[in-house]
Amino acid sequence: MNAGNAATTPDYDVLVVGAGLSGIGAGYRLQTECPEKTYAILEARDSIGGTWDLFKYPGIRSDSDMFTLSFPFKPWSDQNSIADGPSILSYIKETAAEYGIDEKIQFNTKVVGADFSSATDLWTVTVQKGKKKSTLTARFLYSCSGYYDYDQGHEPVFPGIEDFAGQVVKPQFWPEDLDYTGKNVVIIGSGATAVTLVPSMSHDAAHVTMLQRSPTWIGVVPQQDKLANTLRKTLPAGVAHKIVRTKNIAYNMGIYELSMRQPKLVRKILTDMSTRILKDPAMVAEHFTPEYNPWEQRLCAIPSADLFKAINKGTVDVVTDHIDTFVPEGIKLKSGKVLQADIVVPATGLKIQLFGGIKPTVDGAEVKLNENYVWQGCMLTSMPNFALCVGYTNASWTLRGDLTSRLVCKVINEMDKSGSTSVVPVPEGPLQGRPLLDLASGYIQRAANELPQQGHQGAWRVRQNYLIDSATTMRRDLHKTLKFSTAAGATAAVKASA
Repeated sequence: MNAGNAATTPDYDVLVVGAGLSGIGAGYRLQTECPEKTYAILEARDSIGGTWDLFKYPGIRSDSDMFTLSFPFKPWSDQNSIADGPSILSYIKETAAEYGIDEKIQFNTKVVGADFSSATDLWTVTVQKGKKKSTLTARFLYSCSGYYDYDQGHEPVFPGIEDFAGQVVKPQFWPEDLDYTGKNVVIIGSGATAVTLVPSMSHDAAHVTMLQRSPTWIGVVPQQDKLANTLRKTLPAGVAHKIVRTKNIAYNMGIYELSMRQPKLVRKILTDMSTRILKDPAMVAEHFTPEYNPWEQRLCAIPSADLFKAINKGTVDVVTDHIDTFVPEGIKLKSGKVLQADIVVPATGLKIQLFGGIKPTVDGAEVKLNENYVWQGCMLTSMPNFALCVGYTNASWTLRGDLTSRLVCKVINEMDKSGSTSVVPVPEGPLQGRPLLDLASGYIQRAANELPQQGHQGAWRVRQNYLIDSATTMRRDLHKTLKFSTAAGATAAVKASA
Protein backbone atom coordinates (compact mmCIF):
# COMPACT_ATOMS: atom_id res chain seq x y z
CA MET A 1 0.00 0.00 0.00
CA ASN A 2 3.04 2.27 -0.14
CA ALA A 3 3.22 2.14 -3.94
CA GLY A 4 3.67 5.57 -5.48
CA ASN A 5 4.43 7.11 -2.08
CA ALA A 6 7.55 5.35 -0.89
CA ALA A 7 8.87 8.48 0.82
CA THR A 8 6.12 8.30 3.43
CA THR A 9 5.93 5.10 5.42
CA PRO A 10 3.09 4.97 7.96
CA ASP A 11 3.38 3.50 11.43
CA TYR A 12 0.78 0.89 10.42
CA ASP A 13 -0.94 -0.13 7.22
CA VAL A 14 -4.26 -0.32 9.08
CA LEU A 15 -5.50 1.10 12.38
CA VAL A 16 -8.62 -0.49 13.85
CA VAL A 17 -10.56 1.48 16.46
CA GLY A 18 -12.23 -0.67 19.12
CA ALA A 19 -11.47 -4.10 20.60
CA GLY A 20 -15.00 -5.39 20.89
CA LEU A 21 -16.65 -8.11 18.84
CA SER A 22 -16.15 -6.15 15.59
CA GLY A 23 -12.54 -5.18 16.29
CA ILE A 24 -11.46 -8.72 17.11
CA GLY A 25 -13.20 -9.98 13.98
CA ALA A 26 -11.42 -7.29 11.95
CA GLY A 27 -8.08 -8.41 13.38
CA TYR A 28 -8.71 -11.99 12.31
CA ARG A 29 -9.63 -11.01 8.76
CA LEU A 30 -6.64 -8.69 8.40
CA GLN A 31 -4.30 -11.46 9.56
CA THR A 32 -5.75 -14.09 7.25
CA GLU A 33 -6.66 -12.05 4.16
CA CYS A 34 -4.04 -9.29 4.28
CA PRO A 35 -1.18 -11.19 5.97
CA GLU A 36 1.51 -8.79 4.76
CA LYS A 37 -0.16 -5.76 6.31
CA THR A 38 0.73 -4.33 9.69
CA TYR A 39 -2.14 -3.34 11.94
CA ALA A 40 -2.97 -2.29 15.48
CA ILE A 41 -6.23 -2.14 17.42
CA LEU A 42 -6.74 0.98 19.52
CA GLU A 43 -8.91 0.42 22.60
CA ALA A 44 -9.91 3.27 24.91
CA ARG A 45 -10.56 0.98 27.85
CA ASP A 46 -8.26 -1.49 29.61
CA SER A 47 -10.01 -4.65 28.45
CA ILE A 48 -11.21 -6.56 25.41
CA GLY A 49 -14.92 -6.98 24.83
CA GLY A 50 -16.56 -3.62 24.18
CA THR A 51 -20.24 -3.82 25.13
CA TRP A 52 -19.79 -7.17 26.83
CA ASP A 53 -17.07 -5.88 29.13
CA LEU A 54 -18.69 -2.49 29.81
CA PHE A 55 -22.25 -3.49 30.72
CA LYS A 56 -22.59 -5.19 34.10
CA TYR A 57 -26.29 -4.96 34.85
CA PRO A 58 -28.13 -8.08 36.13
CA GLY A 59 -28.97 -10.68 33.52
CA ILE A 60 -27.15 -9.00 30.63
CA ARG A 61 -27.31 -11.31 27.64
CA SER A 62 -27.44 -11.42 23.88
CA ASP A 63 -30.69 -10.59 22.13
CA SER A 64 -29.56 -12.62 19.11
CA ASP A 65 -28.69 -16.29 18.96
CA MET A 66 -25.00 -16.97 19.44
CA PHE A 67 -24.67 -19.11 16.33
CA THR A 68 -25.14 -15.96 14.25
CA LEU A 69 -23.65 -13.46 16.72
CA SER A 70 -20.44 -15.48 17.07
CA PHE A 71 -17.67 -15.52 14.48
CA PRO A 72 -18.03 -17.91 11.53
CA PHE A 73 -14.41 -19.00 12.03
CA LYS A 74 -14.77 -19.73 15.77
CA PRO A 75 -17.63 -22.16 16.58
CA TRP A 76 -19.83 -21.30 19.55
CA SER A 77 -19.52 -24.21 22.00
CA ASP A 78 -21.70 -23.17 24.96
CA GLN A 79 -24.95 -25.04 25.56
CA ASN A 80 -27.03 -21.84 25.56
CA SER A 81 -27.97 -20.25 22.27
CA ILE A 82 -29.06 -17.06 24.06
CA ALA A 83 -25.97 -16.44 26.17
CA ASP A 84 -25.21 -14.25 29.18
CA GLY A 85 -22.71 -11.40 29.04
CA PRO A 86 -19.85 -13.13 30.90
CA SER A 87 -20.00 -16.11 28.50
CA ILE A 88 -19.85 -13.82 25.47
CA LEU A 89 -16.96 -11.85 26.95
CA SER A 90 -15.07 -15.08 27.64
CA TYR A 91 -15.65 -16.16 24.03
CA ILE A 92 -14.28 -12.86 22.65
CA LYS A 93 -11.19 -13.02 24.86
CA GLU A 94 -10.59 -16.66 23.95
CA THR A 95 -10.81 -15.84 20.24
CA ALA A 96 -8.38 -12.93 20.57
CA ALA A 97 -5.87 -15.08 22.45
CA GLU A 98 -6.20 -18.10 20.15
CA TYR A 99 -5.28 -16.08 17.05
CA GLY A 100 -2.79 -13.73 18.69
CA ILE A 101 -5.04 -10.73 18.06
CA ASP A 102 -4.71 -9.63 21.70
CA GLU A 103 -1.02 -8.89 21.02
CA LYS A 104 -2.07 -6.23 18.50
CA ILE A 105 -4.22 -4.27 20.95
CA GLN A 106 -3.08 -0.98 22.49
CA PHE A 107 -5.17 -0.56 25.64
CA ASN A 108 -6.08 2.70 27.39
CA THR A 109 -5.57 4.40 24.04
CA LYS A 110 -8.48 6.69 23.25
CA VAL A 111 -8.77 8.13 19.76
CA VAL A 112 -9.49 11.86 20.07
CA GLY A 113 -8.82 13.03 16.53
CA ALA A 114 -8.23 11.78 12.99
CA ASP A 115 -7.12 13.75 9.91
CA PHE A 116 -6.55 12.45 6.39
CA SER A 117 -3.92 14.19 4.28
CA SER A 118 -4.41 14.07 0.52
CA ALA A 119 -0.77 15.09 0.10
CA THR A 120 0.47 11.85 1.65
CA ASP A 121 -2.69 9.70 1.51
CA LEU A 122 -2.25 8.94 5.21
CA TRP A 123 -4.41 9.22 8.28
CA THR A 124 -2.87 10.91 11.29
CA VAL A 125 -4.69 9.64 14.36
CA THR A 126 -4.38 11.53 17.64
CA VAL A 127 -4.61 9.29 20.70
CA GLN A 128 -4.71 10.01 24.39
CA LYS A 129 -3.18 7.79 27.07
CA GLY A 130 -3.94 9.26 30.47
CA LYS A 131 -3.08 12.94 30.12
CA LYS A 132 -0.56 12.40 27.33
CA LYS A 133 -1.45 12.82 23.65
CA SER A 134 0.49 11.42 20.72
CA THR A 135 -0.10 10.57 17.06
CA LEU A 136 -0.02 7.47 14.88
CA THR A 137 -0.16 7.30 11.11
CA ALA A 138 -1.88 4.71 8.97
CA ARG A 139 -2.75 4.14 5.35
CA PHE A 140 -6.25 2.88 6.20
CA LEU A 141 -8.52 3.64 9.18
CA TYR A 142 -11.25 1.17 10.18
CA SER A 143 -13.74 2.16 12.88
CA CYS A 144 -15.09 -0.84 14.81
CA SER A 145 -16.43 1.13 17.77
CA GLY A 146 -20.11 0.48 17.06
CA TYR A 147 -22.73 3.20 16.81
CA TYR A 148 -23.61 3.83 20.45
CA ASP A 149 -22.40 6.47 22.88
CA TYR A 150 -20.97 4.38 25.69
CA ASP A 151 -20.26 7.38 27.90
CA GLN A 152 -23.87 8.54 28.09
CA GLY A 153 -27.23 6.96 27.33
CA HIS A 154 -30.46 8.68 26.35
CA GLU A 155 -31.58 10.57 29.44
CA PRO A 156 -35.10 12.05 29.34
CA VAL A 157 -35.88 14.84 31.77
CA PHE A 158 -37.98 13.43 34.60
CA PRO A 159 -39.86 16.11 36.58
CA GLY A 160 -39.21 16.06 40.33
CA ILE A 161 -36.46 13.45 40.16
CA GLU A 162 -34.46 15.49 42.69
CA ASP A 163 -37.26 14.88 45.23
CA PHE A 164 -37.02 11.09 44.99
CA ALA A 165 -35.76 9.65 48.28
CA GLY A 166 -34.57 6.38 46.76
CA GLN A 167 -31.73 5.50 44.42
CA VAL A 168 -31.57 6.04 40.65
CA VAL A 169 -29.35 3.51 38.87
CA LYS A 170 -28.33 3.75 35.20
CA PRO A 171 -27.90 0.41 33.42
CA GLN A 172 -24.72 1.57 31.64
CA PHE A 173 -23.02 2.33 34.96
CA TRP A 174 -24.29 -0.41 37.23
CA PRO A 175 -22.76 -0.31 40.73
CA GLU A 176 -21.12 -3.63 41.54
CA ASP A 177 -22.17 -3.36 45.18
CA LEU A 178 -25.85 -2.54 44.56
CA ASP A 179 -28.07 -4.58 46.89
CA TYR A 180 -31.70 -4.66 45.79
CA THR A 181 -32.70 -7.64 47.95
CA GLY A 182 -36.16 -7.15 49.38
CA LYS A 183 -36.62 -3.76 47.73
CA ASN A 184 -39.24 -2.35 45.39
CA VAL A 185 -37.76 -1.67 41.97
CA VAL A 186 -39.26 0.30 39.08
CA ILE A 187 -37.63 -0.14 35.69
CA ILE A 188 -38.57 2.56 33.16
CA GLY A 189 -38.62 1.23 29.61
CA SER A 190 -39.69 -1.77 27.56
CA GLY A 191 -36.75 -2.41 25.24
CA ALA A 192 -34.05 -5.07 25.28
CA THR A 193 -32.39 -3.76 28.45
CA ALA A 194 -35.65 -3.53 30.39
CA VAL A 195 -36.94 -7.00 29.45
CA THR A 196 -33.56 -8.39 30.52
CA LEU A 197 -33.40 -6.55 33.84
CA VAL A 198 -36.97 -7.18 34.97
CA PRO A 199 -36.97 -11.00 35.29
CA SER A 200 -33.37 -11.06 36.53
CA MET A 201 -33.94 -8.57 39.35
CA SER A 202 -37.25 -10.19 40.32
CA HIS A 203 -35.41 -13.15 41.86
CA ASP A 204 -34.14 -11.04 44.78
CA ALA A 205 -36.23 -7.85 44.82
CA ALA A 206 -39.43 -7.67 46.82
CA HIS A 207 -41.24 -6.57 43.66
CA VAL A 208 -40.33 -5.26 40.21
CA THR A 209 -42.50 -2.99 38.07
CA MET A 210 -41.80 -2.42 34.38
CA LEU A 211 -43.12 1.04 33.55
CA GLN A 212 -43.59 1.70 29.85
CA ARG A 213 -45.10 4.56 27.89
CA SER A 214 -46.20 2.15 25.18
CA PRO A 215 -45.86 -1.60 24.53
CA THR A 216 -43.08 -3.33 22.62
CA TRP A 217 -43.42 -6.44 20.49
CA ILE A 218 -41.93 -9.39 22.34
CA GLY A 219 -41.09 -12.83 20.99
CA VAL A 220 -40.36 -15.92 23.07
CA VAL A 221 -37.21 -17.83 22.03
CA PRO A 222 -35.63 -21.00 23.47
CA GLN A 223 -32.62 -20.57 25.75
CA GLN A 224 -30.96 -23.54 24.07
CA ASP A 225 -30.97 -24.73 20.48
CA LYS A 226 -31.88 -28.43 20.63
CA LEU A 227 -30.70 -29.12 17.09
CA ALA A 228 -27.31 -27.56 17.82
CA ASN A 229 -26.78 -29.55 20.98
CA THR A 230 -27.78 -32.75 19.17
CA LEU A 231 -25.55 -32.17 16.14
CA ARG A 232 -22.52 -31.34 18.26
CA LYS A 233 -22.65 -34.82 19.75
CA THR A 234 -22.06 -36.47 16.38
CA LEU A 235 -20.50 -33.90 14.04
CA PRO A 236 -17.27 -31.89 14.15
CA ALA A 237 -17.77 -28.55 15.90
CA GLY A 238 -17.20 -26.51 12.75
CA VAL A 239 -19.67 -28.51 10.68
CA ALA A 240 -22.38 -28.41 13.37
CA HIS A 241 -21.84 -24.67 13.84
CA LYS A 242 -22.20 -23.99 10.11
CA ILE A 243 -25.42 -26.02 9.83
CA VAL A 244 -27.07 -24.31 12.81
CA ARG A 245 -25.82 -20.88 11.74
CA THR A 246 -27.35 -21.37 8.28
CA LYS A 247 -30.61 -22.62 9.79
CA ASN A 248 -30.86 -19.64 12.15
CA ILE A 249 -30.05 -17.10 9.45
CA ALA A 250 -32.80 -18.52 7.25
CA TYR A 251 -35.30 -18.67 10.12
CA ASN A 252 -34.65 -15.12 11.33
CA MET A 253 -34.78 -13.68 7.82
CA GLY A 254 -38.00 -15.61 7.23
CA ILE A 255 -39.62 -14.04 10.30
CA TYR A 256 -38.48 -10.58 9.22
CA GLU A 257 -39.75 -10.96 5.66
CA LEU A 258 -43.05 -12.37 6.90
CA SER A 259 -43.39 -9.35 9.21
CA MET A 260 -42.84 -7.00 6.27
CA ARG A 261 -45.23 -8.82 3.92
CA GLN A 262 -47.89 -10.09 6.33
CA PRO A 263 -47.83 -7.82 9.41
CA LYS A 264 -51.34 -8.75 10.52
CA LEU A 265 -50.43 -12.43 10.56
CA VAL A 266 -47.26 -11.82 12.61
CA ARG A 267 -49.20 -9.58 15.03
CA LYS A 268 -51.60 -12.47 15.57
CA ILE A 269 -48.79 -14.99 16.04
CA LEU A 270 -47.08 -12.83 18.67
CA THR A 271 -50.26 -11.93 20.56
CA ASP A 272 -51.43 -15.56 20.53
CA MET A 273 -48.05 -16.64 21.89
CA SER A 274 -48.18 -14.07 24.69
CA THR A 275 -51.79 -14.93 25.53
CA ARG A 276 -51.04 -18.64 25.64
CA ILE A 277 -48.34 -18.10 28.28
CA LEU A 278 -49.88 -15.24 30.30
CA LYS A 279 -53.44 -16.60 30.06
CA ASP A 280 -54.80 -13.05 30.27
CA PRO A 281 -56.03 -11.55 26.97
CA ALA A 282 -56.76 -8.18 28.58
CA MET A 283 -53.19 -7.89 29.91
CA VAL A 284 -51.76 -8.80 26.51
CA ALA A 285 -54.01 -6.26 24.77
CA GLU A 286 -52.99 -3.46 27.16
CA HIS A 287 -49.30 -4.14 27.74
CA PHE A 288 -47.98 -6.33 24.91
CA THR A 289 -49.82 -5.21 21.76
CA PRO A 290 -48.10 -2.17 20.23
CA GLU A 291 -49.73 0.14 17.69
CA TYR A 292 -46.80 -0.27 15.29
CA ASN A 293 -46.22 -3.47 13.29
CA PRO A 294 -43.57 -6.07 14.17
CA TRP A 295 -40.07 -5.10 13.02
CA GLU A 296 -40.94 -1.44 12.45
CA GLN A 297 -38.93 -1.38 15.66
CA ARG A 298 -36.54 -4.11 16.73
CA LEU A 299 -38.32 -7.18 18.11
CA CYS A 300 -37.42 -7.96 21.74
CA ALA A 301 -36.60 -11.59 22.50
CA ILE A 302 -37.15 -13.19 25.91
CA PRO A 303 -35.43 -16.57 26.40
CA SER A 304 -37.63 -19.35 27.77
CA ALA A 305 -40.41 -16.77 28.38
CA ASP A 306 -38.60 -15.57 31.53
CA LEU A 307 -40.41 -12.21 31.65
CA PHE A 308 -43.84 -13.79 31.27
CA LYS A 309 -43.04 -16.43 33.86
CA ALA A 310 -42.05 -13.74 36.37
CA ILE A 311 -45.35 -11.97 35.72
CA ASN A 312 -47.29 -15.20 36.26
CA LYS A 313 -45.36 -15.78 39.46
CA GLY A 314 -46.55 -12.43 40.81
CA THR A 315 -43.12 -10.90 41.37
CA VAL A 316 -43.44 -8.54 38.37
CA ASP A 317 -46.05 -6.04 37.22
CA VAL A 318 -46.23 -4.17 33.93
CA VAL A 319 -47.71 -0.68 33.93
CA THR A 320 -48.43 1.26 30.73
CA ASP A 321 -48.71 4.95 31.61
CA HIS A 322 -46.86 8.26 31.49
CA ILE A 323 -44.79 9.78 34.27
CA ASP A 324 -46.29 12.89 35.84
CA THR A 325 -43.54 13.50 38.38
CA PHE A 326 -41.20 11.81 40.80
CA VAL A 327 -42.21 12.03 44.45
CA PRO A 328 -40.18 11.07 47.54
CA GLU A 329 -41.74 7.61 47.72
CA GLY A 330 -41.58 6.80 44.02
CA ILE A 331 -43.21 7.84 40.74
CA LYS A 332 -46.56 9.53 40.29
CA LEU A 333 -48.21 8.64 37.00
CA LYS A 334 -50.54 10.71 34.80
CA SER A 335 -53.37 8.43 35.93
CA GLY A 336 -52.73 9.56 39.52
CA LYS A 337 -51.35 6.24 40.67
CA VAL A 338 -48.08 6.26 42.64
CA LEU A 339 -45.57 3.48 42.10
CA GLN A 340 -43.67 2.82 45.32
CA ALA A 341 -39.95 2.50 44.68
CA ASP A 342 -36.72 2.12 46.60
CA ILE A 343 -34.73 1.91 43.35
CA VAL A 344 -35.57 3.34 39.92
CA VAL A 345 -33.73 2.12 36.83
CA PRO A 346 -34.22 4.34 33.74
CA ALA A 347 -33.65 1.81 30.93
CA THR A 348 -34.55 4.49 28.42
CA GLY A 349 -32.20 3.52 25.63
CA LEU A 350 -28.86 4.47 24.16
CA LYS A 351 -27.68 7.37 22.04
CA ILE A 352 -26.31 6.79 18.57
CA GLN A 353 -22.78 8.01 18.00
CA LEU A 354 -20.56 7.05 15.08
CA PHE A 355 -16.79 6.69 15.31
CA GLY A 356 -16.78 7.13 19.09
CA GLY A 357 -17.82 10.76 18.76
CA ILE A 358 -14.65 11.77 16.91
CA LYS A 359 -15.02 14.56 14.34
CA PRO A 360 -12.84 13.30 11.48
CA THR A 361 -11.22 15.81 9.13
CA VAL A 362 -9.80 15.68 5.62
CA ASP A 363 -6.97 18.12 5.01
CA GLY A 364 -8.02 19.86 8.22
CA ALA A 365 -11.66 20.40 7.19
CA GLU A 366 -14.31 18.69 9.31
CA VAL A 367 -16.31 15.99 7.57
CA LYS A 368 -20.06 16.47 7.91
CA LEU A 369 -21.22 12.90 8.22
CA ASN A 370 -24.85 13.66 7.39
CA GLU A 371 -23.77 14.96 3.96
CA ASN A 372 -22.09 11.66 3.11
CA TYR A 373 -23.46 8.65 1.30
CA VAL A 374 -22.55 5.17 2.46
CA TRP A 375 -21.05 2.67 0.04
CA GLN A 376 -21.75 -1.00 0.81
CA GLY A 377 -22.76 0.03 4.33
CA CYS A 378 -19.18 0.83 5.33
CA MET A 379 -17.28 3.49 3.31
CA LEU A 380 -18.16 7.21 3.06
CA THR A 381 -18.07 9.44 0.00
CA SER A 382 -15.84 12.18 1.45
CA MET A 383 -13.48 10.07 3.56
CA PRO A 384 -10.70 8.30 1.65
CA ASN A 385 -9.13 5.14 3.04
CA PHE A 386 -11.79 4.84 5.73
CA ALA A 387 -14.45 2.30 6.67
CA LEU A 388 -16.79 1.75 9.58
CA CYS A 389 -18.42 -1.41 10.83
CA VAL A 390 -22.19 -1.23 11.33
CA GLY A 391 -24.28 -4.35 11.92
CA TYR A 392 -27.81 -5.23 10.89
CA THR A 393 -30.86 -3.84 12.66
CA ASN A 394 -32.89 -7.00 12.01
CA ALA A 395 -30.24 -9.67 12.60
CA SER A 396 -27.05 -10.38 14.49
CA TRP A 397 -24.45 -7.61 14.36
CA THR A 398 -21.64 -9.98 13.44
CA LEU A 399 -23.27 -11.14 10.20
CA ARG A 400 -22.66 -7.80 8.53
CA GLY A 401 -19.63 -7.05 10.71
CA ASP A 402 -17.68 -10.02 9.36
CA LEU A 403 -18.86 -9.35 5.82
CA THR A 404 -17.66 -5.74 6.14
CA SER A 405 -14.23 -6.80 7.41
CA ARG A 406 -13.82 -9.18 4.48
CA LEU A 407 -14.80 -6.38 2.08
CA VAL A 408 -12.33 -3.97 3.70
CA CYS A 409 -9.57 -6.54 3.17
CA LYS A 410 -10.60 -6.93 -0.47
CA VAL A 411 -10.41 -3.15 -0.96
CA ILE A 412 -6.98 -2.97 0.69
CA ASN A 413 -5.67 -5.80 -1.48
CA GLU A 414 -7.07 -4.10 -4.58
CA MET A 415 -5.17 -0.93 -3.66
CA ASP A 416 -1.99 -2.98 -3.83
CA LYS A 417 -2.92 -4.58 -7.15
CA SER A 418 -3.69 -1.23 -8.75
CA GLY A 419 -0.68 0.53 -7.23
CA SER A 420 -2.96 2.98 -5.43
CA THR A 421 -2.47 4.85 -2.18
CA SER A 422 -6.02 6.12 -1.78
CA VAL A 423 -9.54 4.88 -2.37
CA VAL A 424 -12.87 6.64 -1.96
CA PRO A 425 -16.45 5.84 -3.08
CA VAL A 426 -17.73 7.89 -6.01
CA PRO A 427 -21.38 7.59 -7.16
CA GLU A 428 -21.97 6.86 -10.83
CA GLY A 429 -24.75 9.46 -10.89
CA PRO A 430 -27.17 11.36 -8.63
CA LEU A 431 -28.36 9.45 -5.59
CA GLN A 432 -31.73 9.70 -3.89
CA GLY A 433 -30.90 10.05 -0.21
CA ARG A 434 -32.60 7.80 2.31
CA PRO A 435 -32.16 7.32 6.08
CA LEU A 436 -29.25 5.04 6.90
CA LEU A 437 -31.19 2.95 9.44
CA ASP A 438 -34.76 2.01 8.61
CA LEU A 439 -36.30 1.43 12.03
CA ALA A 440 -38.81 3.71 13.76
CA SER A 441 -37.13 3.18 17.14
CA GLY A 442 -36.67 6.33 19.21
CA TYR A 443 -32.88 6.09 19.47
CA ILE A 444 -32.61 5.95 15.67
CA GLN A 445 -35.08 8.76 15.01
CA ARG A 446 -33.34 11.04 17.50
CA ALA A 447 -30.07 10.71 15.54
CA ALA A 448 -31.50 10.61 12.01
CA ASN A 449 -30.21 14.07 11.04
CA GLU A 450 -26.68 13.29 12.24
CA LEU A 451 -26.10 10.06 10.31
CA PRO A 452 -24.82 9.51 6.77
CA GLN A 453 -27.38 8.64 4.11
CA GLN A 454 -27.87 5.59 2.00
CA GLY A 455 -28.71 5.76 -1.68
CA HIS A 456 -31.59 4.20 -3.56
CA GLN A 457 -29.87 1.43 -5.50
CA GLY A 458 -26.87 -0.81 -6.02
CA ALA A 459 -23.83 -0.49 -3.79
CA TRP A 460 -25.34 2.61 -2.18
CA ARG A 461 -28.36 0.85 -0.75
CA VAL A 462 -27.93 -0.49 2.79
CA ARG A 463 -30.08 -3.59 2.74
CA GLN A 464 -31.13 -5.32 5.92
CA ASN A 465 -30.85 -8.68 4.21
CA TYR A 466 -27.85 -10.88 4.91
CA LEU A 467 -28.82 -13.46 2.28
CA ILE A 468 -28.64 -10.86 -0.52
CA ASP A 469 -25.54 -9.19 0.94
CA SER A 470 -23.65 -12.45 1.34
CA ALA A 471 -24.32 -13.30 -2.30
CA THR A 472 -23.38 -9.88 -3.76
CA THR A 473 -20.96 -7.98 -1.49
CA MET A 474 -17.75 -9.85 -2.32
CA ARG A 475 -18.66 -10.01 -6.03
CA ARG A 476 -18.83 -6.23 -6.53
CA ASP A 477 -16.72 -4.69 -9.26
CA LEU A 478 -14.78 -2.35 -7.00
CA HIS A 479 -13.60 -0.10 -9.82
CA LYS A 480 -17.16 0.69 -10.84
CA THR A 481 -18.00 2.62 -7.66
CA LEU A 482 -14.62 3.22 -5.99
CA LYS A 483 -11.97 5.67 -7.15
CA PHE A 484 -8.44 4.31 -6.74
CA SER A 485 -5.63 6.85 -7.07
CA THR A 486 -2.14 7.82 -5.94
CA ALA A 487 -1.14 10.67 -3.61
CA ALA A 488 -3.04 13.92 -4.18
CA GLY A 489 -5.63 12.09 -6.25
CA ALA A 490 -7.90 11.64 -3.24
CA THR A 491 -8.82 15.33 -3.12
CA ALA A 492 -10.06 15.27 -6.71
CA ALA A 493 -12.02 12.08 -6.08
CA VAL A 494 -13.70 13.54 -3.00
CA LYS A 495 -14.68 16.68 -4.94
CA ALA A 496 -16.07 14.52 -7.74
CA SER A 497 -18.07 12.53 -5.19
CA ALA A 498 -19.47 15.70 -3.63
